[in-house]
Amino acid sequence: MILTTMLLTALLIPTLLIIINHWAPQTLPDAEKMSPYECGFDPLGSARLPFSLQFFIIAIFFLVFDLEIALLLPLPWAINSSTPMTTTMWTMIIITLLTLGLIYEWTQGALDWTK
Repeated sequence: MILTTMLLTALLIPTLLIIINHWAPQTLPDAEKMSPYECGFDPLGSARLPFSLQFFIIAIFFLVFDLEIALLLPLPWAINSSTPMTTTMWTMIIITLLTLGLIYEWTQGALDWTK
């Protein structure tokens, strides 16, 4: 019974979305809608504009903290291992290193958008 309900739901939702898509009014494309969106940059200008270093630094921060989340996600399962103190120690080391790195970047002015 549950499998039948799940299969019907899995078929019903995409079918409804396809029907709604065909009923929805089509919008007419204009020059503004057809132009590519570049976050803050003129898309119709030269392709060789200098890249903002602040965007790059924020992207690197995002990658580092995204990696932190990926490393800390298995933590609830690792605590149930035979050595929970070792797991806790490595977790604290990772969080401490990332916090120290963030403090260092903050004191160096990498997060200051006004310069």
